[in-house]
Amino acid sequence: MKKTGYYIVDEEILPDIFKKVVEAKILLKRGRVKTVKEAVNKAGLSRSAFYKYKDHIQPLFDTKMIKIITIALLLQHTPGILSKVLTTIAQANGNILTINQNIPIHNQANVTISIETTGLNTSINDLINELSEMEGVEKIEIIAEE
Repeated sequence: MKKTGYYIVDEEILPDIFKKVVEAKILLKRGRVKTVKEAVNKAGLSRSAFYKYKDHIQPLFDTKMIKIITIALLLQHTPGILSKVLTTIAQANGNILTINQNIPIHNQANVTISIETTGLNTSINDLINELSEMEGVEKIEIIAEE
């Protein structure tokens, strides 16, 4: 069978079976279950469907594929916000490689952080979402990935 290529598909239109396969893979990867049987039961799919698709679907930001990400943040100029961001990254087992912070202008500071992701205990998407929901984080985006 000839491969035709790869596609990026919005999760909203992705069939539920693929989402469930990814959920089961994440449960196994994070050690929340010990067997495939437990993972598929929790995710609500059959073992045959899991084995059929498991090697063909993965999240866009799979930490096995991406070793380093660089994020740009716009932070309020309030004491302790950068510290909270760095603590959140550390708690996710992200290894901070570089931090660049500009002088605050109009009570906001631009910060760029490069993070090694190989040891993350969460997905990159979950980490970015957690950071974006923090009080004082005005904007966050991934600007580079390796």
